[in-house]
Amino acid sequence: MKELGLTKEEYLQVVSQFGFTKRELELGFLKVSGFTNRRIAYMLGISEQTVKNHFTRIYEKAWVPGRNEFQELFTKGR
Repeated sequence: MKELGLTKEEYLQVVSQFGFTKRELELGFLKVSGFTNRRIAYMLGISEQTVKNHFTRIYEKAWVPGRNEFQELFTKGR
């Protein structure tokens, strides 16, 4: 996933409607900032599988099937 150049404020405006936990907000922002699951896991000191589990819940809450559609949430209207 490529970096979208979003500010944290722009990111939060889009995701505020989904009811993400604090950790989900953090992981989602790292993802749209261009980090891989492996890098996110390393940065947060958790397993890559835990990162994948978080993203499964993030995508469900955002009503998107995967990372490409998640990224599209932030490119509409830009």
